[in-house]
Amino acid sequence: MAGTFAPAGNKNAALPMLAAATLTDEPVTLRNVPSIRDVEVMIELLTGLGVSAEREGRTVRLCAAGLRRTRLNEALCRQVRSSILLAGPLAARHGRVVLFPPGGDIIGRRRLDTHRLGLSALGIEVEGGAHYIFRRRAFRAADMVLDEASVTATENTLMAAVLAPGETTIFNAACEPHVADLGVLLIAMGARIEGLGTNRLRVQGVSALHGAEHAIQPDHIEAASFLAAAAVTRGELILAGELDPTAATVIGRALARLGYAWEKKDAGWTLPARQRRRIMMDEHGIIPRIEDGPWPAFPSDLMSVFLVLATQSRGPVLFFEKMFESRMYFVDRLIDMGARIMPCDPHRVVVSGPARLHGTALSSPDIRAGMALILAALAARGTSTIGHAEIVDRGYEDLAGRLRALGAEIEREE
Repeated sequence: MAGTFAPAGNKNAALPMLAAATLTDEPVTLRNVPSIRDVEVMIELLTGLGVSAEREGRTVRLCAAGLRRTRLNEALCRQVRSSILLAGPLAARHGRVVLFPPGGDIIGRRRLDTHRLGLSALGIEVEGGAHYIFRRRAFRAADMVLDEASVTATENTLMAAVLAPGETTIFNAACEPHVADLGVLLIAMGARIEGLGTNRLRVQGVSALHGAEHAIQPDHIEAASFLAAAAVTRGELILAGELDPTAATVIGRALARLGYAWEKKDAGWTLPARQRRRIMMDEHGIIPRIEDGPWPAFPSDLMSVFLVLATQSRGPVLFFEKMFESRMYFVDRLIDMGARIMPCDPHRVVVSGPARLHGTALSSPDIRAGMALILAALAARGTSTIGHAEIVDRGYEDLAGRLRALGAEIEREE
């Protein structure tokens, strides 16, 4: 695989931005919106409430002036994790929202407690059971310390806080690039926010927001996934367009651990072909580790992908998944393909490479593991068949077509 690749818009920025459109009756236009299943479901949830939505290519125009319902569709809620992102903006602006337990990938416990704590601090009461009811009561600003740096809880709380009277301080906020990008949209809509890109946000509540236009930044998770695809097939890849500088540093550091160098050129970030692929050991020859954590630590969404990349590098490396206890379960499929992986516990595995992988029949358990299995199939000798590929469609736009454009031998069977 080789060529130039332009990442689509960040999935995890697009989803809260779609929810943010309910904060105003004026039109909100989003550009560079990825064409993926999770976005489609989110738009269906919004149109079910009365929000108008028009899509033209990667541009989505929304207007919530016709929003008359605040009870979300149960079946759609259970398809995506992002349905919870409608709790904050709908409760803050419309006083009440009823939603059902959100779906999404089964990669471990994904608690909603931080959402409850953040919104309740703003005077939004939450009742739980078979469904959740969020009610705006004594709506006010607040100083809060989130009990974990949850991305979606930070986004939910931030979208509610922009309308809460007074000054809100959110400490231990998630500071990922997509959280900051949501904040840029909210500011364009009239919100007053300071501290974007840090773990302390200051919000001066305003009485109303207005419409805006915004271009979503490129998805660094997708960019790194395609870099890994080129790397396992020993090809050269150029990333067209700008990449968040911190994201580039985080990705580059992990690539270096696995024996890959990349560089910034005029055409974009470039991963050269046919590199040595040797694990960079820690001082005194100690086995290195790649571990995830709150940003700017290595993102959990790339653990599965980089684990496959490590199977093709010479030497041992420990992967330590701290955030989700089921993220590593997919490694059994890699072991069946010939990977030399030693599971230590649900959170840690040691990969020793390089391994000659062979094709086999596989099944995608979640978005990121599904992408990782596709990478393993590209690196393997022989043909692999991957079932439940529709799961990967939730996070990657036209994956087969875009990989094929770079030289991959991959076909989609419906």
